[in-house]
Amino acid sequence: MYAIVATGGKQYRVKEGEKLRVEKLTAEAGDTVELDKVLLVGEGDSVKVGAPYLDGAKVTAKVAAQGRGDKVKIIKFRRRKHHRKQMGHRQAFTEIEITGISA
Repeated sequence: MYAIVATGGKQYRVKEGEKLRVEKLTAEAGDTVELDKVLLVGEGDSVKVGAPYLDGAKVTAKVAAQGRGDKVKIIKFRRRKHHRKQMGHRQAFTEIEITGISA
């Protein structure tokens, strides 16, 4: 069984037992979270599609870790103007493990 869920402005295809990194959620490591914005649930040939979300469907997940991604360097440079600006950014993420899908 698989599902497509929306969280953090993105959509993910998830299966039970799968680990994935999503945008930062407000939960501690070891907590259980419910993702209720389920767009699609499928198993074999049977597929249920929501409009836009399925009523009563939810995906439960366990928070494995909180962290920050690799640094992305941003450089702004203008030639012949004595202008150079350098910044960095590390995006925060939450690593979750899918424990159950209910349609």
